[in-house]
Amino acid sequence: MTECLCDRVQEQQQHQGVQTKALVPVAAAKATLTAMAQCRVATEQVTLENARGRILAETLRAIITVPPHDNSAMDGYGLCLAELARDQQITVSQRVPAGQSPTPLQPGTAIRIFTGAPIPEGVDTVVPQEQVNVLDPARIEIQASPVKGQNIRRAGEDMQAGRALLAAGTRLEAAEIGLLASQGIADIPVFKPLRVAIVTTGDELVMPGQRLEPGQIYNSNSYTLRAALQCLGCDVTDVHTIADNASATRDALKNAARDHDLVITTGGVSVGDEDHIRPAVEQLGQLEFWGVAMKPGKPFAFGQIGETPFLGLPGNPMATLVTFEILAIDFIRVLMGTRPLPGRTLSLPAGFSRSKTTHREEYVRVRLDDTTGRLRAVLAGSQSSGVLSVASASDGYLIIPPQTPVTEGTHYDFVDRDHFYR
Repeated sequence: MTECLCDRVQEQQQHQGVQTKALVPVAAAKATLTAMAQCRVATEQVTLENARGRILAETLRAIITVPPHDNSAMDGYGLCLAELARDQQITVSQRVPAGQSPTPLQPGTAIRIFTGAPIPEGVDTVVPQEQVNVLDPARIEIQASPVKGQNIRRAGEDMQAGRALLAAGTRLEAAEIGLLASQGIADIPVFKPLRVAIVTTGDELVMPGQRLEPGQIYNSNSYTLRAALQCLGCDVTDVHTIADNASATRDALKNAARDHDLVITTGGVSVGDEDHIRPAVEQLGQLEFWGVAMKPGKPFAFGQIGETPFLGLPGNPMATLVTFEILAIDFIRVLMGTRPLPGRTLSLPAGFSRSKTTHREEYVRVRLDDTTGRLRAVLAGSQSSGVLSVASASDGYLIIPPQTPVTEGTHYDFVDRDHFYR
């Protein structure tokens, strides 16, 4: 890495006469993460049955045309519209179920045909059976005015052989799995899961299931991150809480980086006497930036431990989740072999007012409310960075620009949290 981003921001601030600590703007942090992200995983073959949630490693093209032939869109009767008698009565000369190869239409007759069955030569219209009166097994009366070409699915309507089927980097979910099955593709080239180590710091942390002693709290961050990473399809290793001292921190990071594609830490990236992550990363590799102008989540760090990317998340539980979703996910997606998510912000009116402002871009946890007949974003609860309960009560984040008061009824950008895990 070259000169770190936070140093460049600090130089710019000093040149402008600003004497505050350098904080990287959110947009600049995202841009740096995107520019430095590279796929870090190898590929493997999996069966179609085991492909759900995996990332496609190669662009696949259609092998066959789908459907391979014109076929009926419903149960009914096929005919040549120009040969339909004026009295709308016609003889039935053939029965064509799905899966059988029909013979050409006899002139002046109709065929009994079923959904998915091939359209015989000479048939240009299918009349639904609900619009037909059966006079006897060999004769029918049409009770509607058919339109030529109706209810016929044309060959290649879904896919033409040779066309791009799915692009490399596509996450394989239900629709994609079905599309591959429609082509008869049984083995799929995918990226191996990204191996992520979660390192949590803090002498006050104990794992769920253990007894709490005075001054201790349960380690929620590692479970929050494990679940979030698993939603993305990562293979997660939880390096249990390490002691708040320099040597233990350095050893844990070095070992985690050796065996994983990404190291994520929570806590220990601030400037307190017991915060050892930053100096350990600088000794083992390089810190690209530290400190982002966002609330919550200011003490977010990005760098490398040796050749392994490193993301340092804040220790406060809500700040951990916000920085993971706003800053980390797109970076992780590229490491996995897929692409950053396209922006999906909506403009929504605030259902609350607040005069207090901050110099950082703020991600306010809100829920969507339509009780007034108009959709708006209302506070989901406490906005403290240590309050995790508000996460499950919120639908997403209302993004408030720096130095901006919130005025009820004014529109601000909103991002749905479900969007991050698509």
